[in-house]
Amino acid sequence: MRRGRSSAEVERKLLAILRILAASDEPIGARAIAGRLETDGIELSERTVRYHLRLMDERGLTTNLGEPGRLITDRGREEIENAGVSDKLGFVISRIDTLAYRATFDMDSKQGQIILNVSLIPEDRFDEALDIMRDVFRAGYCMSELVIARRAGERVGMLAVPEGMVGFGTVCTVTLNSVLLARGIPVESKYAGLLEIYRDEPLRFTNLVSYAGSTVDPTEMFITGRMTSVKDASLKGRGQILASFREAPAVAETDLRDVLGQYERNGLGGILAIGKPGQPLLEVPVAGGRIGLAVVAGLTPVAALSESGIPVQNKAMSTLVDFSDLKPVYEI
Repeated sequence: MRRGRSSAEVERKLLAILRILAASDEPIGARAIAGRLETDGIELSERTVRYHLRLMDERGLTTNLGEPGRLITDRGREEIENAGVSDKLGFVISRIDTLAYRATFDMDSKQGQIILNVSLIPEDRFDEALDIMRDVFRAGYCMSELVIARRAGERVGMLAVPEGMVGFGTVCTVTLNSVLLARGIPVESKYAGLLEIYRDEPLRFTNLVSYAGSTVDPTEMFITGRMTSVKDASLKGRGQILASFREAPAVAETDLRDVLGQYERNGLGGILAIGKPGQPLLEVPVAGGRIGLAVVAGLTPVAALSESGIPVQNKAMSTLVDFSDLKPVYEI
C-alpha cells in the first residue's frame, strides 16, 4: 500500500532526525535537534521534535536517556539503511550544500572551521598506513598535506574515536565550495569519479557518479569496490585516483583563479585542472556559460590503504574542525 502524502512527510522528518542522531556519539536533546534541522532547511518546533522522538522511542529506533537526550539504536540505524530510495536521493548533495554554508574558514586570517573526512584506522597498523599515505601526499593527490590524527578516547570534531582505532582526518573537497561561496562564487558539485593518471598528469575521467543521483557518497563506493589504483598513480605515474568534478559560472573565471591561487598558498589545494568556458574538461561535458573544475577527492590517500589490505572505516564529509588543529602529515 502506498503511503499517503502526510504519512510520507512524517517518515521523512523521522528519517532526518535519525540521521542527526546517527551522526552524534553523544545523546542529543530536542532543542539541539530542532536547531540542526533548521540548518538543514526543515522547520520543526522543539515541541514537535519531542513528539517525533516519543514515536521513535515506541518503535525502538531511539533510547531516551532523560535529561541528556536520545541515542539512536541499532534498529534506528537499520531504518536509515532501509529507507526508500526516494528518501535518500538528494541527501548527499544536500549534505554538501549544508556543510559548505556552515564552514567558517577565512583565507585572509587563516582561521575558522573547515570540513573533514574522517577515517578510522586500526591502531596496530597506523604506522604502516602513514607510510603508505605519505607517498600519496608527496605525489600531490590530496586536498592538503594538513591532517589531524586522534587516538582512542579522543575526538575528531564531533566524532569520538573508538578503542583500538586511530581517527585520521583529511580535508574534504567541500571546503573548497565553502571558500568560493564566501567569495561570492557559486560552485555546483556535479560528480565524483575515477580519474585516470598517465605520466603523472590527469588524462580523463573513466567513471562518474552524480552527487544528486546518489544515495551514498560515491567516493566511498569506489574505495569499497577496490576500483582505485592510487598507489600506482603515486609511485609509477599511472593509475586511477578519486576525484570530483565541479562547475562554476564562466563569468567568474578570473575571480575563480585568483581565489584558487590564495587557496593553495594557504596550504590547501588539490586542484587538478580548470577548463575553458563551455568546453569539456577531461572528457566531461560542461554546460554553456559554465567552467569545469577537477579536484582531488579528500579520501584519495586513504584509498591506498584499502588497496594495501588495511581495513578502514570511512566517514566522508563528516565533521568540522578548527583549521589551527591541523598539522602536516609528515609531523604525525
